[in-house]
Amino acid sequence: MISVNHLVMRLAAGGRAITILDGISLEIPHKQMVAIVGPSGSGKSTLLGLIAGLDKPTSGSILLDGVEITALAESDMARYRRQHIGYIFQSFHLIPTLTALENAAVPLELNGDSKARERAAELLVSVGLGDRLGHYPVQLSGGEQQRVAVARAFSCRPPILLADEPTGNLDSATGRQVIDLLLNLNRDQGSTLVLVTHDPVLASYAERIVTLRDGRIESDTPVKDQS
Repeated sequence: MISVNHLVMRLAAGGRAITILDGISLEIPHKQMVAIVGPSGSGKSTLLGLIAGLDKPTSGSILLDGVEITALAESDMARYRRQHIGYIFQSFHLIPTLTALENAAVPLELNGDSKARERAAELLVSVGLGDRLGHYPVQLSGGEQQRVAVARAFSCRPPILLADEPTGNLDSATGRQVIDLLLNLNRDQGSTLVLVTHDPVLASYAERIVTLRDGRIESDTPVKDQS
């Protein structure tokens, strides 16, 4: 369960405070797929980053499976994130000096998994990159890099998967492949999937669409019954 309670995020800009999120409260049950949509500047990516523990809110709290991550020290949050959260960035964020296999294995190695490379290789095969294990990011297309990023996010089988515009830098055909990949991995692994998107096709696959506007929830609409 993801529980967001009265979340406020303000940032200083030009000598004054800018409100990015203004009292967001939201609960997302296990295994649900939720799309967060809304115009640019509505606070979507900020909300996702706060759920991932990448930043601290000005006020309010976030609980992930009963753990109040907003109260964790930075080192404890990093450890919790490695074990419980997979995060997919729009710009991939692969390490350029590591191969596809090495990038996908990073979270597993940080968790001390003795079979990190084996598990990473299996995941890359499952996303259609079995022949690209030894390639560096610069040698991969945008779609291939995003598939490596998806494999890396799923490598530790996290109960929570967060994706920020996962198809935003991809053409429509490649974006379709990544959508299918996310849906298949989410179904097979049973992770809660929360994604930020401007893509109506991707949002249409969610069980629920949460629309933000000016840092507030404008609407929260069920799309499909949970299977």
